[in-house]
This record gives sequence, structure tokens and C-alpha cells, in this order.
Amino acid sequence: MLGPGVVRDSALARRNPTVKLVVLFVASVALLFVLDPVTPALICAAGLIGVVVGGRVPVRTVLRAQLPFLVFAFGVFTVNVLSRPGTVLWQEGFIRITVEGLVVGAALALRTLAIGILAIGFVLTTDSLDLMTSLHQNARLGARPSYALMAGYRLLQQLPEDWAAIGAAQSVRAPLRRDGTVRRTPAAFGRAAFALLVLSIRRGERMAQSLESRGLGLAPRTVWHPIRVTPLDLVFGATVLATLAAVITAAALLGLLSGPAALF
Repeated sequence: MLGPGVVRDSALARRNPTVKLVVLFVASVALLFVLDPVTPALICAAGLIGVVVGGRVPVRTVLRAQLPFLVFAFGVFTVNVLSRPGTVLWQEGFIRITVEGLVVGAALALRTLAIGILAIGFVLTTDSLDLMTSLHQNARLGARPSYALMAGYRLLQQLPEDWAAIGAAQSVRAPLRRDGTVRRTPAAFGRAAFALLVLSIRRGERMAQSLESRGLGLAPRTVWHPIRVTPLDLVFGATVLATLAAVITAAALLGLLSGPAALF
């Protein structure tokens, strides 16, 4: 779970949401072409430091938010280790581990974690209303998609609290172990996930009806609190992208960088 709310009083939180979104997009696209373990590991470490220090987000909150990315990264790593052909490093029966599988699997897993830490930093330091206003004002996004994006973003931020509330409600009726702790079963997890899905669909429907009833997009909208792109925002974006380029360039000069050719 991401934890309660968004950290507002921080250097990252004060940056323009559109600039942060552009930086996240560019960094994610650049990482898609990196297939060595070292480069994404360095970017992941730099991103973690930036989120913790620049965003004033507790390390525990960041690590908890990384759990879904960690599970996906572990799956990608396992599939590549056990299925990718190449130089055999260890074999026992039908189970075979190759050097190429280890390298490519580690690269893909670390790339997932690097993109995850950047996405987490964006979500935890960006208010949904500020994001909508910035996209509408700075990116010239229409009113309808802007407010739809705001609604979806706010639903995403509320998911951890809803999940915790559903878990607490189920714990009241859940069977207990002899030591008094709640017994968690896969069936209970499935019921909680289904309840969260139903709750999200109903909340999204109510939001859509509320937005439609206000006639959003039928006429030009004014902005109450304008969000402008300041020189500090441009310096922030340039600094992050320059750091990303420096890490990739250094890895290439040291002979560590690998591209998509490593997959074949």
C-alpha cells in the first residue's frame, strides 16, 4: 500500500506535474532500450535517493509501494532464468540455468524496479487536482480528458485505504488461530479483491455521473489556481534527464551497456 495521502511539503511536490510526467515518460522510454543489469540498478538507486530526499517520502512507504513491482520483477527474472537458451551454467534434469538467462533476467527485473521507483515518486508527490490543472493549462489537454484523468488518478490513490478498510472489515468475521491472530486464506484474499473491484467500479460510475451533470467540456473552463512552469521546473527536468543520460553514457563508455540485441 502506498500509505496515507500525498507528501505535499517537499521539493518534488512543488514541481510542475506536467514536467514531472514528461520526465517520467522520457526516462521510462529510455529504460526500455537498456538490457544490462548495472545501468538500471544505478538508476533505481538514484531514483530511490531522489524520492526519499527530494520527496520526503519515508523509505518504508517507498518499499511497500514497490511490492507489486518486486513481484512482477521476480516473475520476469524466473521466467528468463529457466527458459532462455545460452551457455549452461547449471542443469539438473529438465531444469537448466544459463548465463544469458541470468543476465537478461536480472536486467529486466532491475529495469522494472527502476521504472517502478520513478512512478512511485510521481504518484506520491503529485496531487490529482494539481495534475489535472497542469495538464489542462500547460499541456493544452481538453477539459473532458483532464477531469477524467483526475478522477482515475484519485481512484488510484484511494485504493490502498479501501483495501485496508475491506481487510479490517473481513478480519472481524474471519476465523482466528489458537494464538488469536486472524487466519488469512486465498479465498479471503479473492473475496477482498472482488469487493475492491466492485467498490472501484461503483465509485467510478458515481464520479462519471457527477462530472457529466456539471457539463464539463461543454464550454471553456476557467482555472482557479493557475499552475505555471517556472525556471525551477525546467532546471529540475533538465537535471534529471541529464543525470539519466550521464549514467547511460558512462555505462556505454565502460562497456557495460547492452541494448535490445541482448534478447536475441
